[in-house]
Amino acid sequence: MQCPGQDSRYWDDAAIFEAKCPECSHVVEFFKDDSTRTCRNCGHRMLNPRIDFGCASYCPYAEQCLGSLPPELAAKKQELIKDKVAIELKRQCEGDFQRFGRASKAVQYAEEIGREEACKLAVVMVSALLYDFESEENFDKDFPKEILKAIDAEANFILEVIDLLRQTANMNQASSIESKVLHDALMVVTLDEAQKETPRTDDELTEFIEQNFYTERGAGLAREVLNIS
Repeated sequence: MQCPGQDSRYWDDAAIFEAKCPECSHVVEFFKDDSTRTCRNCGHRMLNPRIDFGCASYCPYAEQCLGSLPPELAAKKQELIKDKVAIELKRQCEGDFQRFGRASKAVQYAEEIGREEACKLAVVMVSALLYDFESEENFDKDFPKEILKAIDAEANFILEVIDLLRQTANMNQASSIESKVLHDALMVVTLDEAQKETPRTDDELTEFIEQNFYTERGAGLAREVLNIS
């Protein structure tokens, strides 16, 4: 069944409109279901200024419905699933402020590192959120899987997150780029906490970072967070 919002039988006069190209101000004609159009004057690929990405940001059939998703929408889909997991975690683990604090930092660092790597960023960010909640006891109860099922995550996405959590459980044997990004994000959190309790010299921290980080951005981020000159 076709989405009613994209079915031309339900369109009115506003379904076809014109918008100015942000690069050259040339007039570009859009149909309401166009995700992007290329300006014939300058070649700029222009995002549809009126398209409603609300349902597309979570719908598993969005790419079939809208065509190739523009980067702006892909980023929104990633943000949305991360936020849905965070909300469900808070619902099920209310009051665990220490873990939520660590998880929030891990997600922030994972996103910063992951945006510079060719990785599945949504999988990495969600795994960063779940990692501290995935204790041995919870893992035996399939806790991460329960959280993801509660937000209606797709089966393949759930498998990828569970696999990444299992890979990262052995922090010294990260193999995929996703596990390397997640490892480095978690390591930044751990180093920052350890430094506040038992400070090390800049030379000691630099040596540790050089020996234990997988990605260049992860190592750089660690130096920034730890204020290593």
